[in-house]
Amino acid sequence: MSRDRSAGWEFRRAPHLLLHWQENQLVLHNYAVRRTLPAHALVIDVLGQFDAWRRLGQYLDTVPAAARDSVRRLVHELHRQRLLWRRDEPLSPDERAMDAWDQWNPSAGFFHSASKDVSFIDMDTHLGRLAEQASTWPMPSPLKEYPRARRVRLPKPRTRGAFPRVLRARRTWRRFADAPLDLEALSTMLHLTVGVQQWATAEGEGRIALKTSPSGGARHPIEAYVAARDVRSLAPGFYHYAAGAHALEHVGRSRHLPRLDALLPTQWWYREAAALVLFTAVFERTRWRYNGPRAYRAVLLEAGHVCQTFCLTATWLGLAPFCSMALADAAIEKALGLDGVSESVLYAAGVGRRPALPADVPPGALPSRTRRARTR
Repeated sequence: MSRDRSAGWEFRRAPHLLLHWQENQLVLHNYAVRRTLPAHALVIDVLGQFDAWRRLGQYLDTVPAAARDSVRRLVHELHRQRLLWRRDEPLSPDERAMDAWDQWNPSAGFFHSASKDVSFIDMDTHLGRLAEQASTWPMPSPLKEYPRARRVRLPKPRTRGAFPRVLRARRTWRRFADAPLDLEALSTMLHLTVGVQQWATAEGEGRIALKTSPSGGARHPIEAYVAARDVRSLAPGFYHYAAGAHALEHVGRSRHLPRLDALLPTQWWYREAAALVLFTAVFERTRWRYNGPRAYRAVLLEAGHVCQTFCLTATWLGLAPFCSMALADAAIEKALGLDGVSESVLYAAGVGRRPALPADVPPGALPSRTRRARTR
């Protein structure tokens, strides 16, 4: 009876599949659910039979009788692995969200999926590998020049004033004072980084927000969430910055804030920062205006714009900022209640009070091993 019932089920090939070589093996990758399987010839043939909704029984009628049971089992396994969809079943949240990217896929969808939740190695191991690598592959030059080209000497640049001082003072800090961050400072950083400065009207589109960083079509897909650890007058926890209202909204599924380095794998030196700002993207804002996958690149660039603005604002305020892409993507998105596709974390910046450092210790120097052990 179960066989008869399954014969009436309709299946269709999942649209989020890529076929590619992985080392010496051909594989099928479903980037919506991030699952990879060997691409055997029979698998490819079966998937090719379901390019549109088709009843299983109708397909099995075209298969030699001796092979029908094994082919039926294969179809059910491909369905279990989400390479085939069944018409009477709902899609998973990841599949629904990725399906909305139809005009960006597969290019943007595959990159988005493949670059999430990667493995990170600790700094000591990484530095050791770089030292070994440099012996056979020297570090590339940080500068490019055309030695034979005619040169035009430029006038002496203007470097005096508050703005050049802030630009030159910006550094990545890895040490922080054991003191709370003032709420007013956090307020200033959020407002000047992602806050709405004024509203305008785009003809034929509607009301648009104007902010301090450029955004393609003034879509401003970047949102900011604060993981507050030690901010005066603010309880520890996760908050969303409401850019229009200039207010913090308490969000998150947990009452307890995890250690900040749990959100930034291997980055133990950021554990004692006062706050971490997590920049996410609401991709629909950009997709609404730009229907090609190149627009995904614009979203990534805009995350960089706002993160640099945050770090410069913190520097102007005399604080100790940093930025990091070592993200525990899934853990962060789960904590914030995000699905990771329609809205996904892209970048993180943090801040604390500046510590008193000896003149010969740069702000980016790592804390001592003793301090690391003490703060574990």
